[in-house]
Amino acid sequence: MSFRIDETDRKILCELQRDAAQSLDDISRNVGSSKTPVWNRIRKMKEAGIIGRQTVFLDAEALGFEACFFVLIRTSEHEVEWQRKFLAALRARPEVQEAHRLAGDIDYILKVRVKNARAYDEFYQALISEVKIHNVTALLSMEEIKSTLDLPL
Repeated sequence: MSFRIDETDRKILCELQRDAAQSLDDISRNVGSSKTPVWNRIRKMKEAGIIGRQTVFLDAEALGFEACFFVLIRTSEHEVEWQRKFLAALRARPEVQEAHRLAGDIDYILKVRVKNARAYDEFYQALISEVKIHNVTALLSMEEIKSTLDLPL
């Protein structure tokens, strides 16, 4: 990364992670700077790709998405075409909140948020109808203990 972050940038980033909807006045006051320099720093960090899209966190349970599954996938397929189909299938499924390719015995792990076990089964049946998977293990999260996207700046 060619962009150098100083202590003021870190403070700005911490404020944005805490609440990106707060006003520029509030951010400036909380980092001890005036609005124009803070705005310029934010703009530069956006241009450098340090700050990505800004969004809103929704409460999944309040919206009826009460089940969170972690899905461990092993595959015997490692060809480029299989991977292309698999990744396209994952990207097309809004239930998949996260997908990671892993080192070790498990090839992929997915975080899947659905309304209930029946909805998970529908997701699972659709996925295996689109792409061949050797082994799938689904783990139901009983309780979310910690969830954050904040980086330890």
